[in-house]
Amino acid sequence: MFLSAHTYFSLKYGTLSPENLAEYAAKAGIQSLVLTDINNTSCSYAFYNACLKHNVKPIYGIDFRQVKEESNAKVNHREFLYLGIAKNAEGIRELNALLTSASMENTHLPKEAPLMENCYIIYRKIPKGITKLRDNEFIGVRPTEVNKLYSSYLKDFLHKLVIYAPITFSDDDGWKTHKILRCIDLNIVVGKLDAKDCANTSEKIYTPKSLETLFSQYPKIIENTRRLLSSCTFEMPAQKSNNRLYFTGSESDDYTLLDKLALNGCKRRYGINNKKALERTLKELAVIKKLGFSPYFLITWDIIRYAQTAGYHHVGRGSGANSIVAYNLYITDVDPLELDLYFERFINPHRSSPPDFDIDFSWDQRDDVTDYVFKRYGKEHTALLATYNTFKGKSIIREIGKVLGLPKADIDLIVDHPLATHKHHPYAKHIFKYGKLIEGFPNYLSIHAGGVLISEKPLSYHTALQMMPKGFPITHFDMYGAEDLHFHKYDILSQRGLGHIKDAVTLIAENQGKAVDIHNVSAIKQDLKVKKKLKEGHCIGCFYIESPAMRGLLSKLKCDNYVHLVAASSIIRPGVAKSGMMREYIHRAHNPESFTFIHPIFEKHLGETYGVMVYQEDVMKIVHHFAGLDLDESDVLRRIMTGKKKNSDTFKKLEAKYFKNCKSRGYPDSLTMEVWRQIASFSGYSFCKAHSASFAVESFQSLYLKTYFPLEFMVAVINNFGGFYRTETYVHEARMAGANIQAPCINNSRYLSCIIEKDIYIGFVHIADLEKRVANKIVRDRSDNGPYLSLQEFVTRIDISKEQLEILIRISAFRFTGLNKYELMWEKNAVHNPALKQESSQALFNTDVETFSLPQLEEGKHEQAFDEIELLGFPLCSPFDLVKTKRKENILSEHMSAHVGKTVRMLGYYVTRKPVTTVNKKLMGFGTWLDRKGKFFDTTHFPPSLARYPFKGRGCYMITGRIVDDFGFPSMEVSKMEKLPYVSDDRY
Repeated sequence: MFLSAHTYFSLKYGTLSPENLAEYAAKAGIQSLVLTDINNTSCSYAFYNACLKHNVKPIYGIDFRQVKEESNAKVNHREFLYLGIAKNAEGIRELNALLTSASMENTHLPKEAPLMENCYIIYRKIPKGITKLRDNEFIGVRPTEVNKLYSSYLKDFLHKLVIYAPITFSDDDGWKTHKILRCIDLNIVVGKLDAKDCANTSEKIYTPKSLETLFSQYPKIIENTRRLLSSCTFEMPAQKSNNRLYFTGSESDDYTLLDKLALNGCKRRYGINNKKALERTLKELAVIKKLGFSPYFLITWDIIRYAQTAGYHHVGRGSGANSIVAYNLYITDVDPLELDLYFERFINPHRSSPPDFDIDFSWDQRDDVTDYVFKRYGKEHTALLATYNTFKGKSIIREIGKVLGLPKADIDLIVDHPLATHKHHPYAKHIFKYGKLIEGFPNYLSIHAGGVLISEKPLSYHTALQMMPKGFPITHFDMYGAEDLHFHKYDILSQRGLGHIKDAVTLIAENQGKAVDIHNVSAIKQDLKVKKKLKEGHCIGCFYIESPAMRGLLSKLKCDNYVHLVAASSIIRPGVAKSGMMREYIHRAHNPESFTFIHPIFEKHLGETYGVMVYQEDVMKIVHHFAGLDLDESDVLRRIMTGKKKNSDTFKKLEAKYFKNCKSRGYPDSLTMEVWRQIASFSGYSFCKAHSASFAVESFQSLYLKTYFPLEFMVAVINNFGGFYRTETYVHEARMAGANIQAPCINNSRYLSCIIEKDIYIGFVHIADLEKRVANKIVRDRSDNGPYLSLQEFVTRIDISKEQLEILIRISAFRFTGLNKYELMWEKNAVHNPALKQESSQALFNTDVETFSLPQLEEGKHEQAFDEIELLGFPLCSPFDLVKTKRKENILSEHMSAHVGKTVRMLGYYVTRKPVTTVNKKLMGFGTWLDRKGKFFDTTHFPPSLARYPFKGRGCYMITGRIVDDFGFPSMEVSKMEKLPYVSDDRY
């Protein structure tokens, strides 16, 4: 009886979640229900499960609609075309394929449905040009239209009529919510909403009996509807075979290939006589074979193999780095034997969720790798995962405020002061009411960070696809929907850190003619100079270890090896620090005699972390070795304790087994409870050790390049953007390493920054308002025709506007001419005439320009610095040279350790700050600065000090406070802070 129902995945239209829809349907006595979200299939499987839970028969469908473009219309209306209802799995494929093709080809949906033998099509009227409906095509009649049938032409087609009673909302509030969503979608105020742009008020949930009563005069329509529903089944199995079944063509051949690759890789990684490595490899292969994951490993290996042939650097991380088979296949560079990593953390028979590898590529290479996967495994079988961008937070208030027609000032007041109800517009109460109702509703589909699915059958058996602007299609469901269907995702991710490494290696080859083997990780980890830099925290620009907090932690730990860096990468996380265990870890590292292990097993298995459970794997170790649970059971227990399923039967069984085993081993109850307490506490914030280890490998590679090739490395960091600090900080770091920093130059600069011996030329990309087209033209013409000889010759070769030319003059890009900016501006007026250049043909001969005798034109002392601040965002001179009143500090950064406990004054140039909210909801902060010699120092600003002396943006500050020492790392607790004014710009 119910051929159409919308959830809130009918984006900015529906108001019901799949669970609520099924629940309301069951309460109304509905036995069969068709899900027909508008041009969307996101929640089809969730709807299926919800219906089964409530004893409602689920049926798959799609509500096909098309934007109807009307001339002179401010709003384009979305026109209903037809419903498609699947009879079976083939019908699901046909519906999804139709919706997919329109998105992939960027075409309109057909106004008449194509022949789909495994689907029913429901129109609202007989389409123009059609004289006879197909056997599977019907006309839907609304409950509000039934009394008009006697006078309609449709009365002669009773055999083709069915009940059309769509469900969009459950009550009046749902109807009003729907109207608000429609206004948000159309970007109009509620008074402008046209009836044809929203659902009919009758699209609520009827009972089957009430529908039968309404259509009682036309039993044939009721019969047609029931027959249609009874012939449909929802076929979408959730099973591992949804994934690509084989890499080679058969299960046995897959395993044979994987076995060969893993064993050969074991010899290359460990040598031919490493018995422990061989045993671990064979053990993992047996589990992989038993669970049928050979194709998953082989496909990942294939992706890595393509990347390597293309010369791309990658990092394999995540729980997959626990696998020695992955290490042997060169998917990861983390040795699980070196770090005592457990394979069961990655794969075990008890895991309900499929495993996944996280493979990072440089941000400018990831798309090519993704494109390979699509071409290798086929566009019908490959897609990226979606994510749902939902309505949340302040954006809801702004959206509904606009719909209700509130002025921006009133909306801002509600957003900024939500509790000040006495100041709010009277409509604020409606905003909060309906904002709460739409909170969490999906707004639009976006792209998952990197999840890729590769299916056995075409993906249209499971979902429609939507083409995205980047040129790759996405599924309509997200990673959780994929997991419910037992899909394995391949995470092909990107990060800037790998771009640093890749570009640094290229720059070193160009500038020094040296080839750097960045993959010799074992040698890099043992390099004494690299370890020294790590210990001192000199890590600016290095992946994952450059932040002030991380540099401070490395200094406090005196971290000088890979194992301790892995630990540092984990304990820096907020949960560990907040729990107090980060401080306890540092204390134990400095004072190993100050504590005792609570049991010998802790000493044996947590010795390297001083008895602290730093990693998720540590939780597994203790549960396994202390309490005797199997490793796979230990991982299940860890996962449950991390999540929200502590009331599950599985958890209760494992908990009981833990206490039973401890009792049988003769442990005192107090010891058993203390270990359980630690397990419960640590599992909530512990981090995957394999993940930390992968990060640590990349950190070492970055630090190696910074140690031996600092100039090229910093240029690579500058060119990849996206680091922790602003570009200015990386330019400063390059200068401290011996570089000569040069302003942009038309004869030396490229679009990105470049290095010539020890000279680093700032790239054109950093100049505010300089067009990319102009910058690329300058570089291209210089490459084709040689360097520019003068301003006059430059303007004859480059088509450039007056404003763009003035930008280049102001940034001193023509300094090779020997003329100052004023002289160049004067010459510009004589030689540059874009209008004349466009109107006339190019001159046959070079002509001399008449010269004039000019008065002496001189630049002010700081003009160049102020132009650089305006155009680059920072001066290339020392910012301390710009301070108006020269004031002397007491000490520099290098003197802080000698003044612990004393109140001093320091002059600092602002680098960055981190605001923090205390448990008392007060704001405090941490600052990072450069002193006059270019050395970093750090400050702490407690709430009273910060309230009285706030940060006032970039610039130089005189900072007064007490020097404190924390495990050998000095910093200042600020009592007073004053921003110092710069000298005035004499031009203004």
